[in-house]
Amino acid sequence: MQHVKIPQDRIGVVIGEGGETMREIEERAEVRLDIDSETGQVAVESVGDPVTALKGPDIVKAIGRGFAPEDAFRLLEDDMIMFDVIDIDAAARNPNDLKRIKGRLIGENGRTRELMEELTGAAVVIYGSTLSIIGGPEQVDAVREAVEMLLDGAPHGSVYSFLERRHNEMKHAGLEYHQFTG
Repeated sequence: MQHVKIPQDRIGVVIGEGGETMREIEERAEVRLDIDSETGQVAVESVGDPVTALKGPDIVKAIGRGFAPEDAFRLLEDDMIMFDVIDIDAAARNPNDLKRIKGRLIGENGRTRELMEELTGAAVVIYGSTLSIIGGPEQVDAVREAVEMLLDGAPHGSVYSFLERRHNEMKHAGLEYHQFTG
C-alpha cells in the first residue's frame, strides 16, 4: 500500500462526480483507493495486476498536481509513459520571484506552456509551485530541459528554438510522435 498526499482543492477531482473518477481509477489501475478528504491523504492498495497497480499512485498524484483525469489515464496506455514533477519553488528566492518564474513558464496567455505541449507531445501543467509533465521519456526530457533553460534565465526565443529542434529530432528519429490533444 502506498500513501499519496494531494491538495485539498483537488480531492473533489480525484473523487469525481458521484465517485465516478475514483471508481474509474480503481478499475483501470486495479487498485483500491481510501481517500481521507480531511487531510488529503490517499491510500492506494493493489488489488489486481501488481505491474498495472504501480501506476495507481502516479495517476492520483497527477490529478492532485492539476491534470485532468483523462490526461492522467495516459499513464496506463503504455509502460513508457511517465509522470514527472519539477519543483519550481526551489528555484525561487521569495514569493515574488516564484510568481515571476511561473509567469515565464506559462508565458503570455499561456503560449509558452502550450508550445511545450505542441512541440514535444507531452502534457504540461503548472499548479501551485510545481510544473508536472506526462509523456514518453524523450518528451519529458525535452520539456524538463526547456524548463531548466527558462529557470536559468534564457530568452523565450532561444527556448522556442530549442523545442523546435527537439521536435524535429524526435520526428526524424522515427519516434512515435503523438500530438497532445488537451
